[in-house]
Amino acid sequence: MNSFVGKLSTISRKYPLLRGMASYAVIWPASSLCQQTISGKEHYDYMQVLRYGLFGTLFVAPTLHTWMKLAAEMWPSMTVKSALAKAVVEQFSYGPAACICFFYGMSLLEGKSMKEAAFEVQTKFVPTYKYGVLIWPVAATVNYTFVPERNRVPFISLCSFLWTNFLAFMKELEAKRLLQLKTPL
Repeated sequence: MNSFVGKLSTISRKYPLLRGMASYAVIWPASSLCQQTISGKEHYDYMQVLRYGLFGTLFVAPTLHTWMKLAAEMWPSMTVKSALAKAVVEQFSYGPAACICFFYGMSLLEGKSMKEAAFEVQTKFVPTYKYGVLIWPVAATVNYTFVPERNRVPFISLCSFLWTNFLAFMKELEAKRLLQLKTPL
């Protein structure tokens, strides 16, 4: 057992992107299941869970990993000042792009048209981003100040668990509202 854990640890250090992808492969589907439980669904939507897993693993983890590598090169020190700089730049660059890609990408994974996906972004981006501005700068500052670079994506993935629950809530809430608008009285 120790040799297995040792091998996993070695692979994790050698390939940090894989560690981030593995984190997101668990965190995002778990968030979907958690949100479905909280919302009182009688039966789990496992296709939704799969979509969250695919999107988190194959899109969010690699883009977040790339952003964090870039930020580490731009601001290599682990001071509060550099952490704040990274957090602010992240909030106005990566954050909006990630939010837009989430709503657009998840809509396409649901089989919606590009026009429907664009409409979903248009209606959900601003309210979601308003909450993100309150949460992510704090999480990013802690991450960039106290967490070693190799553990930053896994740390953010843990923060992402709560955020993804919120994203799933926003997606579900808006979907219900949109269905009500499309249904004739």
